[in-house]
Amino acid sequence: MTELNAEHARRAIVEHTRRLAESAAAAGPGAAVPTAPDWTVSELVEHVGQTHHWVAEIIERRITDPTQLPTEYAALPADPREWQTWLSEAAQRVADACSDDALDAPVFNAAGDERSGTRFWLTSVLNESVVHGFDAAAAAGRPADVDPDIAAALISNHLAMLTSPTWEMRRPESAHAIRGAGQTLQWLATDTAAGAGAWFVERRPDRAAWRADTQQADVTVTGPAGSLLGALTRRFPLTEAPGIHVEGDTDLAHHWLDNTAHVAD
Repeated sequence: MTELNAEHARRAIVEHTRRLAESAAAAGPGAAVPTAPDWTVSELVEHVGQTHHWVAEIIERRITDPTQLPTEYAALPADPREWQTWLSEAAQRVADACSDDALDAPVFNAAGDERSGTRFWLTSVLNESVVHGFDAAAAAGRPADVDPDIAAALISNHLAMLTSPTWEMRRPESAHAIRGAGQTLQWLATDTAAGAGAWFVERRPDRAAWRADTQQADVTVTGPAGSLLGALTRRFPLTEAPGIHVEGDTDLAHHWLDNTAHVAD
């Protein structure tokens, strides 16, 4: 799996949360979020800040038992003028919680994969900050930007979650829909370091699986890593994502996207 250096990930959480807060302020609390149509900007800000604080508590308390996960959430300040400070504090809290000393500490990993719990949550919170940053930018009519290495790591995380036992339990309808009879999809980034931007997906009868690889596939989707991330998390329509090129069975790519979603939806 494409993994980021922990310090890089911590800085990126703080930076992308800052960008999200600025876009939210520009859009206004009651603005609709085009890429998450059930939410207003107020609800988006509340979700992101609460998630950051919630994850920080899990790591700070070294929670290993999922039945002990926090059940109370941080309160969104009533005054929108306080939201930027609140989000900044939330981002810094979770970044601090994911310190080097905590990276390999025993903490619950919701994906159930080979990562330590803290490393799982570090990437998950970065995912929240970046993908919901796309949402805030869309609400404000601003372009969204993410470095290719960050986008590549989040694509790997996204595919890891979609093919995990946790996804089967949480989203059985999605897990069933992305099974198949051997259909294959190749996602290729055009702006990452060699070997860091290739994801090969196979729709097996028992489950969907992926690996970091380049192979001939039934459909190949090529473009900048940020555009691929936006398309995979359904923040950009596939045919409208900047720089995206689709070769092969376009319906297969659309089927995959139609039956998957950002894990925080």
